[in-house]
Amino acid sequence: MIDIENLVRKNIRELVPYSSARDEYSGEAILMDANESPYNQPFNRYPDPRQKELKEKIAEMLQVPSGRIFLGNGSDEAIDLLIRVFCIPGSDRIIIMDPSYGMYKVCADINDAVVDFVELNPDFTLNAERILGNVISSTKMIFLCSPNNPTSNLLETDEIVKVLEGFRGMVILDEAYIDFTGSDGLISILDQYTNLVILRTLSKAWGSAGIRLGMALADPRVTAWLNRVKYPYNVNLLTQEKAMDLLGNDKQKQEWVEMILAERRRLAAKLEGQDIIKKIFPSDANFLLVRVDDPDAVYEYLAQGGVIVRNRSRMTHCRGCLRITIGTEAENNRLIELMETF
Repeated sequence: MIDIENLVRKNIRELVPYSSARDEYSGEAILMDANESPYNQPFNRYPDPRQKELKEKIAEMLQVPSGRIFLGNGSDEAIDLLIRVFCIPGSDRIIIMDPSYGMYKVCADINDAVVDFVELNPDFTLNAERILGNVISSTKMIFLCSPNNPTSNLLETDEIVKVLEGFRGMVILDEAYIDFTGSDGLISILDQYTNLVILRTLSKAWGSAGIRLGMALADPRVTAWLNRVKYPYNVNLLTQEKAMDLLGNDKQKQEWVEMILAERRRLAAKLEGQDIIKKIFPSDANFLLVRVDDPDAVYEYLAQGGVIVRNRSRMTHCRGCLRITIGTEAENNRLIELMETF
């Protein structure tokens, strides 16, 4: 069992967090504590700082206790706060698998944590021994992304578990795209590993990137530390209300996922035979990683035709690759048309 408290930065352990009267009191009352306007209900009031109702809804959906849930302004807030809680600026180190999601390094740089990149295998699979071989005494955190962005593959559970069991710091597993895999992810092993944090989001399968709601699922002691350092009202009222509506309609989410998966299969099949395409990588996400001869020229041609993709050709093991998000049938048809005429 890893001692979470021991991993937390000393100044964070000594932090006296901001506390509002809403943290200290619950129940019906005349609210005269926060200098809010009494007019324009309900938007005149600060939102619930602990998002109690929304967390209970998520807890029911994911079958985890609400105390294991932290909610943030997108998953990026959780990433930033995890680094703030556990990494001493200027000295502590973070391992990020390479290639992967760029915001891990951005947040590390903002918080002055040293980043060590560890390459995936050329087929984008995770090498736990290579990850653990790069751990030194100042390594506090490892970021894993499954399915990975931009490579679109689900990481092997056995390799993730090897990292968890071989590392005495925090392991952050980003499962933003898990709903496209047919897998439940690794929520079921949260109880076994106090150093595991799983990131989830409403931005992908739930079709709600615009409301900015992400979550970290972790040991209650970890979520308690995140709540101590977050801004008091980090998830606004509109986001909380919209999320409650969304989470009450899992059937709609499943329909969206099925349509995206069907379009992913169709798009891959349409692109497969084109001369411009050198390789389409297997995908467990809502995007395809595609290798072409001249990615810069293809990227510009698509952009001029009104279709924007991501050029990932300069990332490790991604030479010549474009990342293409799956759109609607009409959007995908336009992409196919442009690729055919390049």
